[in-house]
Amino acid sequence: MLQLDDLDRAILRLLKEDARLTISELAERLNRPESTIHFRIKKLLEKGVIERYTIILGEELRPKAVALVYIQAETPIIEDFLEKYIHYIMKTLSILPNVLAVARSGRDGVVALVGEENEEKLERFINETIKVLPTLKKIEVMPLQEFDKGRDLIGFLVRV
Repeated sequence: MLQLDDLDRAILRLLKEDARLTISELAERLNRPESTIHFRIKKLLEKGVIERYTIILGEELRPKAVALVYIQAETPIIEDFLEKYIHYIMKTLSILPNVLAVARSGRDGVVALVGEENEEKLERFINETIKVLPTLKKIEVMPLQEFDKGRDLIGFLVRV
């Protein structure tokens, strides 16, 4: 496991809050020379601690209705096909603009985070796009209304 010292963690904290900060601004806030900050950021990038800089989209572009959808696939007669079918479901969901994230859950399950501009459109999207996938055993829709933590994830995951 990669070891980070206090300065590395401080740099990462500041960049998480605002990735637009310049090296000069970081150096000023951390009371360190610019060369030190530049060197540390370069090392964090080389080690893969920082993969890329990105933006979180604002409230205007975020979906207003969000749900977690659990999809359980029916086990095919030839069990070897289950793996391929799970990957098919994941790939199919991944290309849809309303699907914010897709992950495998267990041997025969897929979880998707989906969003739309309102609850009616979200329900229509789930009914017309997800529930029509062939050979599904179970679909559970869990609407998400209130976030204590992670609300920004929705803005990060939105596709434009």
